Amino acid sequence: MNSEMISLIDIGSNTIRLVIFEIGEDYRLYELQNIKTPARLSQYLNEDKVMSQDGIDVLVNVLDNFYDVSKRYKVSKLMPMATAAIRQAANQADILKQVKKKVGIQIQIIPEEKEAFYGSYAVARTTQTKNSVTVDIGGGSTEITLFENKKVINYHSFPFGVVTLKQLFFSDKDHNNDKAIVKMTQFVKEQFKSLKWLKKCQLPITAIGGSARSIANVHQRTVDYPLGGVHGYQMSANDLNDTLELFKSLTIPELQNLDGLSQDRADIIIPANVVFKSLFEEVKAPVFIFSNKGLREGIIMDYINEKTDQTAFSTQNVANQSIYRLGLAYHTQDHVADYRGFLVSALYEELCKQNIFEKDGQIARLLQYGSYLYYMGEYIENSAGSQHTFYIISNSELDGVSHQDRVVISLLASYKNKSLFNQYIKPFHHWFNVSYIDHIRHLGGVIKFANALNDSHMSVIKKISLVKTKDGYDLQLFHNGPVIAERYRASRQKKHLDRLLRKDLNLSFIELP
Repeated sequence: MNSEMISLIDIGSNTIRLVIFEIGEDYRLYELQNIKTPARLSQYLNEDKVMSQDGIDVLVNVLDNFYDVSKRYKVSKLMPMATAAIRQAANQADILKQVKKKVGIQIQIIPEEKEAFYGSYAVARTTQTKNSVTVDIGGGSTEITLFENKKVINYHSFPFGVVTLKQLFFSDKDHNNDKAIVKMTQFVKEQFKSLKWLKKCQLPITAIGGSARSIANVHQRTVDYPLGGVHGYQMSANDLNDTLELFKSLTIPELQNLDGLSQDRADIIIPANVVFKSLFEEVKAPVFIFSNKGLREGIIMDYINEKTDQTAFSTQNVANQSIYRLGLAYHTQDHVADYRGFLVSALYEELCKQNIFEKDGQIARLLQYGSYLYYMGEYIENSAGSQHTFYIISNSELDGVSHQDRVVISLLASYKNKSLFNQYIKPFHHWFNVSYIDHIRHLGGVIKFANALNDSHMSVIKKISLVKTKDGYDLQLFHNGPVIAERYRASRQKKHLDRLLRKDLNLSFIELP
């Protein structure tokens, strides 16, 4: 498809955010612009849910600015989408009328069920979790969904969010008042208990939205987490308790300076943490997972899938799609990468036949990902291809890939030598046992050797066979075409297999008739 630019304005109850997406080749999403402002529209709703003129003026001013930015980018489609604050407003018609008259755009109100749908839609297409409870807490509402086999089974939208909880329980109290926190916790727990399908379902909880992202960011910094990005990051019940106790112990100025926490969330982060902790306890969840993809991504993915018959973003092969799109961003040559994958698979199969490796489906999958992205960092700088490759992959939020697996893929795709490998893995050493680390290092050598077997990029090696001999092993390389480049390069990289086999390895290039 041709490139398309979309301006999505997410009019939330706490913040209003403009994201300009470019939909590129093979539907890779690029964020060209991402601006937010903490408008806190829900605080302009009175007891009768009427939004004051001051609130409408704030909305109009922000939308006028965001519309101007969108026009400068010459977007092909403008999508102003509003959630709880405007959805709940008794004077909704007047709000929409004023925005249309003063700004010239028509706001689309997202119904409760659609808001829950979009969040879970993004989670199902960007994570490996098949069964989960999702939670998205905004300023004025909290969306809960239950999905099984990546299909929504139940959903509910509670008419409270971080801003409304603050107004209900902390209007005349400090942000960390113990009695207010106890009352708020009781209220939230009672709300969750009203959903019978939530009780003790013992599924992972997947949290989306800005408050969730902030809590994950803070926790990563308190434990010196060595990897970038919160997508797929996991926390336990104790971890959620630790962040809550941390937030309670700090003043507002201290929270505003807390690394990882957005300043405009300092006074509302405790309500968010209480909601997550209470939900965790109600569900009896085994783990709390964070998704960096939520409402906005769900809207865009649904828009694209409607145009492509649901094929652009699938619930199946999420990791495959993510790996492919990352390679595409760094101009990976498909025919070279795919052929390298063929050679790596053939070598792995032969090594398993000789009991050098024990065949493992997960390892084989990671091996393919590593071989596809091998030295993709050369696109940035040829002389530092290994370093750039490791940095890019390890800091990319790969959909459907756990953080541990992301590190493994980075190590495989960047493999150059043992010393660099040890340098890269040092911050993550405690994640893996020694034998697994050795295993991954040897597999990196397999990829490097396989890459040498296509040095000319002419795909001349058609079949590989590893034969045990009296003195060691004979690697038979059946080819169709000249192998002068492959013969030289393979002889230089044979040492990686020598170390693995611990016996003499002979390379036999056999021309096919």
